[in-house]
Amino acid sequence: MLRTFTPSRCSHSLANDRLNLYIWGTGHNMTENVRDIEETIVTDLHDKMTYGGYLGLDRLLSAQQPASDHHDEMLFIIQHQTTELWLKLVLHELDSARSMLADDDLRGALKRIARIKHIQEVMTQQWSVLATLTPTEYAEFRGSLGNSSGFQSAQYRAVEFALGNKNRKMLSVFSSEPANHALLAAELERPTLYDEFLRFAARRGLPVPPSILTRDVSEPYRFEPDLVPVIRSIYEDSPQYWDLYEACEELVDIEDNFQFWRFRHLRTVSRTIGFKTGTGGSSGVDFLQRALSLTFFPELYAVRTEIGAQ
Repeated sequence: MLRTFTPSRCSHSLANDRLNLYIWGTGHNMTENVRDIEETIVTDLHDKMTYGGYLGLDRLLSAQQPASDHHDEMLFIIQHQTTELWLKLVLHELDSARSMLADDDLRGALKRIARIKHIQEVMTQQWSVLATLTPTEYAEFRGSLGNSSGFQSAQYRAVEFALGNKNRKMLSVFSSEPANHALLAAELERPTLYDEFLRFAARRGLPVPPSILTRDVSEPYRFEPDLVPVIRSIYEDSPQYWDLYEACEELVDIEDNFQFWRFRHLRTVSRTIGFKTGTGGSSGVDFLQRALSLTFFPELYAVRTEIGAQ
């Protein structure tokens, strides 16, 4: 015979107490749908550091200056301004990661790389917001942009330089902007993230080709076939080289994420302006398409063909 459970008065009371505690909050005025301000919260903020003051929100939130009266231009501006903020953080982390590798602190560098990967994911997902801008809407204010173009993003170029896609000719684009020109000139002469990783691997005793260790770091990184067997040894003896093995995969994640971002950029531009030329004078979609053939860490991909092969 099945027994039915009848909640006791005591159990009802206990459930109500828990409901009050976990849902409504004991002692709070929730019946009016108002959360009381706690007495300990500082409300007199005269002569004190405030949230807006610390973040410089007056300057940040007044930096959106549309060139037209179109409603959707605000979306376009904020999309690109937030991207620039994320790029600033990526550069901050890349700067630290390279310094840590130079100091033989691989674990610290990997922490920085892990953060960069999360930033990249946010940046890629952001394209979905801009994709809500239809071709008709964009065409209505595109003429107000003049020759301004994402091609002129100094921070984006600096990230490319830091990862290995260096191009000295890019500096001419920033000849009218001394600070940005100096940023790229410094990055051009600095070892890339991959350079610092390979130098670290060499100090660990791996036979990294001298041509890589002594290369002109102002030049774009180019595929070196003699490095592939070195990378293969890391993958095929991962217990001995576990930290290097992990680092290789983290670097592959960085490049994959960057390519996802490039592809999403390409597709967003394609759906918004089709095959029009860019505002900065580029061929538009075709120019972005060619960026997908660029690579940062070519041997980390080439080794995959070799692993397990006889």
